[in-house]
Amino acid sequence: MATFFGEVLSVYSRAVEEDEYEDMTNENEEDEQIRREIEEKRSVEVCWLLGSQDGPLQCSELIIGAGPNASGFLRAYLLSTPGCTAVAWLSFWNERSRGSERPTATPGPGEPSCVLYRLESCPTVLICQCQGFVAEDQLFQFTQKVFSCVQTRDLNVTVLSDCSSADYKTSDYLSGSSTPFLRCLKTSAYTHTVTCPPLEQPNICSGLAAAVLSHCQVHQISAVLYQCYSDVLHPDSSSMQMFAATLSSVLKLEQSLSADVLQRVTRVSEIQSNLYT
Repeated sequence: MATFFGEVLSVYSRAVEEDEYEDMTNENEEDEQIRREIEEKRSVEVCWLLGSQDGPLQCSELIIGAGPNASGFLRAYLLSTPGCTAVAWLSFWNERSRGSERPTATPGPGEPSCVLYRLESCPTVLICQCQGFVAEDQLFQFTQKVFSCVQTRDLNVTVLSDCSSADYKTSDYLSGSSTPFLRCLKTSAYTHTVTCPPLEQPNICSGLAAAVLSHCQVHQISAVLYQCYSDVLHPDSSSMQMFAATLSSVLKLEQSLSADVLQRVTRVSEIQSNLYT
């Protein structure tokens, strides 16, 4: 209604039944409850496998592998060596994730989506192998959880990721003989030498690798991202070996020791990609 001075006043209409108003209120409460349950279900949790943890782990190097080739490389070259111990694992659920929904004392049925490892030969190096898909609404929380597990002072982060060569934008013709290849991005705090050319514009990185690099840039953490562009959908030995040079300054990789393991990793991926499995 309007007053004599033209002011519009909001007046409760008696035509609306009180029952209808209560139904609308109940629906809003149900929507909020469903939203809270979804947020709780999609939350990221950390489970320590070596008992209670008083504080963040002390380490100088954090290596994160995201993607089939990156995680396969870590499994073949680092995680297959003796003295590799899992210290924690991150549990999360989404429509494309693998593993159980909530962390327990030990990983449940299926393979954990993300595991943190420590090498006895290099106790200052922590390895984060992420095999599961992290949804967009979980990237910020996932990154916060990972870096809450480690001491960030004087920390150097190396992110290994892989991407399809079809997503690489260039004015030159990209032949099959030129793949796989590496490109890198680094934060302003990273002062070490990189082993490949920087990622050219207008190419961008996305997903977990971009979330980690953005977190490191905001918090002034030394970090570099190495992205492998490959034309193969599944892990292959050529793409995995591209990452070997990126860790040469951090770890000594024994090529002869990991050759057989590398073949087993690629063989498992070929079996899983069968049309009838």
